[in-house]
Amino acid sequence: MRSLLLFALALQAQQEDVAFGWESGEQLTWEDFKAAPPTDKTIAATTASGLSYSFKTRGGPGEYRLDYEVIAYFYPEKSWYHPELCDAMVLKHEQLHFDISEIFARKMRKILSERTFKGNVRAEIRSIFSEINKELSAYQDRYDLETDFSRNREGQLRWNKKIAEKLERTSQ
Repeated sequence: MRSLLLFALALQAQQEDVAFGWESGEQLTWEDFKAAPPTDKTIAATTASGLSYSFKTRGGPGEYRLDYEVIAYFYPEKSWYHPELCDAMVLKHEQLHFDISEIFARKMRKILSERTFKGNVRAEIRSIFSEINKELSAYQDRYDLETDFSRNREGQLRWNKKIAEKLERTSQ
């Protein structure tokens, strides 16, 4: 039994290294970026983050309700940085990518909480997830464009404020 418990703890520790969920008040550090950076130094850092969901249905046909979980994840093993190109502003830029993922996780949670599912629940949720991911991707691209990947300091400061306000306004 003892070796089984140790194996379970080791497995959990390995899984925690793979990804972790967004938490209010927690900030990324450069130690979270574990992937080797590419030799090309045109980009200072990359944050790999995204959404994951799971659900169970309750109720009957035509009026399914859900028990669900939607999480914004950060993937350390896919995130990297060039230390010589990075400063606190670049780290804040990368944090906002993760924060933006959380904003879209909240959006999906809100949709799922307000919806009654009538047909193929799995297909309906996949469709919602797909649409949210398209919006998330476009929003992340717009963020990078308007901040020039953190090089536009004024643009970066505007986005810092914008995302902080969105996180404050939306419930988890």
